Amino acid sequence: MLDVRRLAVLVQVVESGSVSAAADELKLTPSAVSQQLKRLEAEVRQPLLRRRPRGVSPTDAGQVLVQHAKKIMQQLEAAAADLDALAEGQRGQLVIGAFPTLAASFLPVALERFMADYPHIQVVVHSARFDELLDELLRGRVDLCFLWDSTDRPFETDGVRIQELFTEPFVLLVSNSHPLALTCEVSMQDLKDDQWIVRADAHPAVEQLDRAATKAGFRPSIAFFANDYQEAQAMVSVGMGVALVPKSGVALKHPGVTELSLGTQAPQRRILLAQREERSYSSAETAFVSSIWAALATSRGRAS
Repeated sequence: MLDVRRLAVLVQVVESGSVSAAADELKLTPSAVSQQLKRLEAEVRQPLLRRRPRGVSPTDAGQVLVQHAKKIMQQLEAAAADLDALAEGQRGQLVIGAFPTLAASFLPVALERFMADYPHIQVVVHSARFDELLDELLRGRVDLCFLWDSTDRPFETDGVRIQELFTEPFVLLVSNSHPLALTCEVSMQDLKDDQWIVRADAHPAVEQLDRAATKAGFRPSIAFFANDYQEAQAMVSVGMGVALVPKSGVALKHPGVTELSLGTQAPQRRILLAQREERSYSSAETAFVSSIWAALATSRGRAS
């Protein structure tokens, strides 16, 4: 195996044209440079330089080795630059966990800012349900993830650092032909006799409906279990029932659906950023968190 440092000495000698000039550039003595060259010639078992009255020139073997050595030097410099960039958050991969409603609303805003500032970082987003996201975070399969909880039931678990990003209300969805469609604000009591459309598979949003209905003094009658909010909106649009959904769940609103506010009665949910504790966060991760806060500041400024 050829010594990379000796190859660098050879390149410098050939480019400088003399041992003494190369020694000055490398901040070595001419004797030290000569020793490195002799060892390199011993490794390749053939002469690499021709001594001339004024300096040196490469032999055929020396010229071949210099050409390869230059490529090696370039690759090493590129590797060093990539490592520096990685340390500075310019390269690498960032794996983000998110739930569908956030991935369809706020997350693209934060990602657009981040990817513009750090175009060489590969971003991977995994959209999943709460339990799966938390499991992937704890197993280290995602670098960070977005979660949500209720304001009256805050989420806590060992080993996870939580930052609250913002809160959002739940809203009511009714068809455009519903008797309350032209009402700006309603109460849960106003819809006690309606059929309800909810998320399937014991989705956490169902608990929000149960609690809100219980406070209003009724038990909701379920007409349809939807796999996602787009499916729920479609069923609402044809009058099959009404739905209680988080505000971000109607980021892509169905034209046949009207969104109603519950005012101060509206359940609220917190949007959270979760990271594992007791670990060093990468520069890319830290930069993405900064992009999140910057995106939030921009959106709040527009809202005001």
